[in-house]
Amino acid sequence: MTTTVVIGGGITGLSTLYYLQKERKRQAQQMNLILIEASEALGGKIRTVHEGDFIMETGADSIVSRKSNVAPLLDELQLTSRVVYNATGTSFIYTDQGLKKIPEESVFGIPLSMQALAESELVSAEGKVEALKDYYTPNKSFTKTDSLGHFLEAFLGKELVAKQIAPVISGVYSGDLYELTIASTFPFLLDYKDQYGSIMRGLAENKAKYLGAGNKKFLSFDNGSAVLIEALEQHCINAGAEIYTGRMAQKVEKTANGYEVLLTDGIKLEADYVVLSTLASAAQSILQDPRLDENFDQLITKSLISVYVGFDIKDSELAYDGTGFITTEGTDLKCDACTWTSRKWEHTSKNDRLLMRLFYKSSNPNYERLIQLSDDELGQVALRDIRQSLGITAEPVSCEVTKWHDNMPNYHLQHRQVVESLEQQLDTYYPGVILAGCSYYGVGIPDCIANGEQSARLVMEQASKS
Repeated sequence: MTTTVVIGGGITGLSTLYYLQKERKRQAQQMNLILIEASEALGGKIRTVHEGDFIMETGADSIVSRKSNVAPLLDELQLTSRVVYNATGTSFIYTDQGLKKIPEESVFGIPLSMQALAESELVSAEGKVEALKDYYTPNKSFTKTDSLGHFLEAFLGKELVAKQIAPVISGVYSGDLYELTIASTFPFLLDYKDQYGSIMRGLAENKAKYLGAGNKKFLSFDNGSAVLIEALEQHCINAGAEIYTGRMAQKVEKTANGYEVLLTDGIKLEADYVVLSTLASAAQSILQDPRLDENFDQLITKSLISVYVGFDIKDSELAYDGTGFITTEGTDLKCDACTWTSRKWEHTSKNDRLLMRLFYKSSNPNYERLIQLSDDELGQVALRDIRQSLGITAEPVSCEVTKWHDNMPNYHLQHRQVVESLEQQLDTYYPGVILAGCSYYGVGIPDCIANGEQSARLVMEQASKS
């Protein structure tokens, strides 16, 4: 009987295990399935904290609802009845002149019509005229391997990109827009440009995909995102998989018959296949192979500090009708963004109390100082940002700080080539060892689930040939 060991119990690792057991059953395949997670809890960057009346997500807080691979999984896990959707509302950008609305008819800050462009409070008349060139300038050279920033600027103009689009996209992807590829972010924007002759027109023609269903773009669960993790864990255990938490994989060594996975507590596991569903830095440490270091060292990570602040005041005391703001450059706020969580996600505040989440990214010029602060000090920084931007003067009753330091993948222009080179090296030096996870294949929960399914498929294909 063969054995597959999945190292890493985040959403990708759990999804890999789930689809492995599903395929094992479908194919009547004899295979032992084992998952090893260094932390005491599964979930990786999905972690839900319950404190008083509040539900707080210290990492990923939602799933993009338009991704087609999510609904079948939720149905199989019997979670459909527990799904909740985001409330709709205006999003803002905080400038040195205060809060400015992002046009409602926009996607990632990109207007869907001339009217939406005209309504922007963030772009000058000259910038709006420049953006109109998107409608009549054809794409003659850009491919999906090119810079997203240069692509958008070429057709929508520098001002619209800088003042309205870049702040929004930076809330999704860490790093400089000009160092991100079209392929690793929004490849469909290039498709729309080529098909419709205009990025804005292409989004408008497909706006039901992004603004449809009552604008319910994101989903979560009635008791937080950890509901998905718990359901995957229980399903895999019920199906006969073994899951071990609080045990770290130290090394994977090639043997005559496959691989040996050495854990830090001295236990050794024999494996025919290994899925490394960890951050790239951990995978590099586990493989301990200098031949791979040049490629691993080119995979870049960023950092993020998340601060929740909860108040014992009615959510309605927030004067603005919306779901939050993104901070543009040049203001006196320290935060990069602020989500009005109790507005966006009603289930996060049982008694309609005000809950907010602030983000501080490593691209922020204040980050190096902020990362040295204690949780209490970071809470005070967040409180000052809230008071200055929104005028909330109440004292907080809850504060939850999470530091995601050096573990947020950043897909630079050479990212895809680096990953492909690593894949080739593993095929040569470590057949049966598979890289998985957000370090390589996508940062969103649906992308991680899809990567888990793909990893399981690769294992089963290799197993069927042996």
